[in-house]
Amino acid sequence: MNVSLYQYEGGQWKSNPLNKPVVLSDIKLALCFSGKEVLKSEGIYKKIKARFPNAEIVMCSTAGEIFGNTVNENSLCVAAFEFNECSIQTASVRIQHFSNSYDAAISLMGKLSKEKLLYVMVFSDGSLVNGSELVKGLNDGVEHQLLITGGLAGDGANFISTLVGLNEQPKEGEIVVIGFYGSNLLVTHGSQGGWDTFGLEKVITRSVSNVLFEIDGVNALDLYKKYLGHDAENLPGSSLLFPLSVTIPGMDNPVVRTILSIDEQNKSMTFAGDVPVGSKVKFMKGNFDRLTAAAATAAIMTLKEGQKAPDFSLLISCVGRKLILGPRTEEELEAVSEVFGNQTPLAGFYAYGEISPFNHGGGCQLHNQTMTITSFYELS
Repeated sequence: MNVSLYQYEGGQWKSNPLNKPVVLSDIKLALCFSGKEVLKSEGIYKKIKARFPNAEIVMCSTAGEIFGNTVNENSLCVAAFEFNECSIQTASVRIQHFSNSYDAAISLMGKLSKEKLLYVMVFSDGSLVNGSELVKGLNDGVEHQLLITGGLAGDGANFISTLVGLNEQPKEGEIVVIGFYGSNLLVTHGSQGGWDTFGLEKVITRSVSNVLFEIDGVNALDLYKKYLGHDAENLPGSSLLFPLSVTIPGMDNPVVRTILSIDEQNKSMTFAGDVPVGSKVKFMKGNFDRLTAAAATAAIMTLKEGQKAPDFSLLISCVGRKLILGPRTEEELEAVSEVFGNQTPLAGFYAYGEISPFNHGGGCQLHNQTMTITSFYELS
């Protein structure tokens, strides 16, 4: 496997210094991460297709693009895959054609051939899709037998609409999967947050799907504002800095949930994933050093004993981390690169949700506020 990184800027294509020699017509998969306004521009798909004429082209809008050790905004970054023995299959659906996100995911996974299927990568609309229902459908679609990772598209810190596309101009509501096939490919994963919890553990007493109304019998929005103090004045933007740790009934490990919006009239909060009644919750806040250290830990989790550095690592981090880290955002990328000896091409994006199993395994889960890394090794 050879993965080359490219950036399109000012009408010119630029290569990453780690790129190895490659014949562009041999590229079979081009993962394209870009700001929404760039993806909305007329003819953007045609420009990418002209560069990689024989590739499956997947496009995803972001809250920031990861290109090597740098973070960009409203750029176009491409990870271009050239395979030796591995093969891929792609499929897509639109959420508007289904009654819910679970059914969309089941239909989507049904489009992939299961014979010799090793791993599935997913990129989903981040505004119209319920991430929790999406991962349930993805897991059920492969009978919980395969590694699935990916993320929800972003729209900066705007949370208005997102774009995803497969082999055409990207659209709202799109969900794309890429199936990887071949016995000589090893894919590993790691996901880590690094957020601090504070306050007493509480219980969700009223919610509907991903909309939260009450915690411990008290209005959740009022309670949340109380904990935020003066930061409550900056809602809903400041909610990205104070996510919730949620332990869902029946699960041993907590997931982090980001608030997408608040409704002052109904006194409710809408999250990126479900927050079921009976879940135990704690408030969270960010810490610069712990966030960066967590990114390095996620990278370490993807290392495979006896193998060289990964041939490629896909990094999907949360927009909330980017807002906390600010000008220090690239420090978490540098921490990851150092784990890999600065030899592994890194690409990805800041997202509205990260999809990965817990670190000990199992089916994929929807995470928020994590650095989630998927590393690829082509075995000799």
